[in-house]
This record gives sequence, structure tokens and C-alpha cells, in this order.
Amino acid sequence: MTQTKLTIFTRDQLLALTSLRNGEIKLGERVHVIQQPQDWERELTQNESKYVILGIPEDIGVKANFGRMGAASAWEKFIATFLNIQHNRFNKGYWVTVLGHLDFATEVEEAQHLDPANKADRKRLFELVQLIDKEVSHLIAKIVKAGKIPIVIGGGHNNAYGNIKGTALAKGKAINAVNFDAHTDFRPLEGRHSGNGFSYAFEEGFLKNYFVFGLHENYTSKSILSAIKLQANRVKYNTYEQINIRKEKSFSNELLNAKKHIDLDYYGIEIDLDAIPQVASSAITPTGFSAERARQFLHFFAESSNVAYLHICEGAPSLDFPTNNHLVGKLIAYLVSDFMKSNSNSKK
Repeated sequence: MTQTKLTIFTRDQLLALTSLRNGEIKLGERVHVIQQPQDWERELTQNESKYVILGIPEDIGVKANFGRMGAASAWEKFIATFLNIQHNRFNKGYWVTVLGHLDFATEVEEAQHLDPANKADRKRLFELVQLIDKEVSHLIAKIVKAGKIPIVIGGGHNNAYGNIKGTALAKGKAINAVNFDAHTDFRPLEGRHSGNGFSYAFEEGFLKNYFVFGLHENYTSKSILSAIKLQANRVKYNTYEQINIRKEKSFSNELLNAKKHIDLDYYGIEIDLDAIPQVASSAITPTGFSAERARQFLHFFAESSNVAYLHICEGAPSLDFPTNNHLVGKLIAYLVSDFMKSNSNSKK
């Protein structure tokens, strides 16, 4: 399939977003960008970067799951912050290629006029998500085949499916995943949306072992818990309440338990920002693990040489107060830098 949706990030865009300052070096001055867009795959294979940053500014899957649109805005806020992180002994710009983003503006515009409560409209939303699935999985497969680790930013959690499928196709086998999330996203196969990316990937044989970390008990249905129980050997979880409220389990021990389940082979790391309190998202929460816990989680799981990709999703800066809407991008930038610092020492 021809990659028609990929918009390559240019040197001019990079310079426009990087604030130069005497005596300082920003990541934007050291990251790789593609010089020859028509030959980007070969160029990517040959450069020294270990990570490839890709934006997916869409929120169609969220709307199809009856959520609030806004996740399309995360990519723009993230990249403006990320490029202005200091290049120093902790962060190295040359670790990264900023590839660009998948342009779903036409589809997002159409989705804004569709009502998920209307059966025909919701069916069309499902179709649009399937289109996104194809583009994401195709591009992720190319990045992984180039020997790089994708860092995927923005969009709904529907994109977990494309990340998992694309990575599995590139690796030639099913992969595992760990998901820092208030929800399982293991809903029924009723048509593609942000709530069933993992269940579709599981059903279609791209996802092998799956661990949901910090599930919120109040927002997990009996039917989903029953479905997980049927797959108890391959799908495991703990809850936020078990760890932080009732203190039945410890955070550090649960990190180890999750690692035992997924660090047997290649795995993806999924971070849903609606698990962190007061972060603007389609399903914003007043309670949950702190941003510091999310950073610790990411540092822990990024250390393995089995890490195949990172996906940070559901952040919706456009839903925040205008004076605060840079904070989601800043949080994502912290998470990405934590990931690279931890993972850069694992074998390439």
C-alpha cells in the first residue's frame, strides 16, 4: 500500500519550533530529520538514531467510543516542547529521528459531523478507524523493519492496534504489551474504536501476552472482567485500588509481576494519559497514579532490550484551560525523555 498519509517533518519546521539560546544546545539542534522524503525508508535505515518519533493527530477512535474529541491536539503541543529539551549528558538529540505525522485531517473533519449515537454514523466512524489502522500498521512495520523503535504520540488508544499489528508483522510473530491505563481497552469486537484495540489485536493473533497496569475498578464492566478471566494465562491485570487504596499489593512488586508476564519476547509499552489525575484527556480522571508513578513505570519497562515501541495516547490539550494547554505536551515530553534515557543503554 502506498503511504499517502505520512507528512515528513522538515528542517524548516524544526527550526521554527526550536528556541535557540546562546550557551545552550536544544534537542532540536541535534535530532535527525529526513532530508530526502522520497527515499525516507533507506535514509532511516542508514542514520544512527535508535528511535523514530511519529505523531498521530486524530481522535476519531475516541469519538467512535463515545469519548470527547481533543486527542488530535497532543502531537503539536508535544513536538514544540520536545525539541526544546536540553541536549546534554542525560538527553542526546542524535538518538532520535523525528519522522513526521500521519495526516488524517480530512477524516477528522468528517468525523466531527458524525453522531456515534446514530447507528449509521457510528458504522462510518468504525470504517474511518479501520482506515487509520491500515495506515498506522503499515508505517509502524516499516519503521520496525528499519531497525528502529517507534515512539508514537497522540491520537486515541485505538492506535494500539496498529502499533501491535505493525510490530508483529515486522518481527514475524505475535508480540506482548503492557498498558498503563484506567481501562482495559479490551471491549467486544463490535467495530473498531478506542476501546477495543487490544481485543482486536488479541483476536487476530498479533497480541500474545497482555498486562493492564492500574485498572480502575469503577470503570471496568463485569463482562470485560469475565472475558479476561477466560484468557487468564495470557491477559493479566492489577487495579489502582489494590495498590494505592487498599495497599493489598505494592507498586514495585507489581512492576516485577507485569514484567514476568510480558518480558519473555518483544513487547510494546502503552501509556494512556487518562490514567493520570487532572491530565486533559477524553476521559479525565480525578484519581489515579501520579505523573511521577507513570514516569517510574516507564523507566522500569523501558530498560529491557525486548522493548519494541512506545505509545503515549489520549492526551487532549485542546480540552484544557488555554493557560494550561501546554502542560500535556510537556508531560509527554518528560515521558519520552524518560523512556529514551532508560532504553538507550539496552542493546540496539
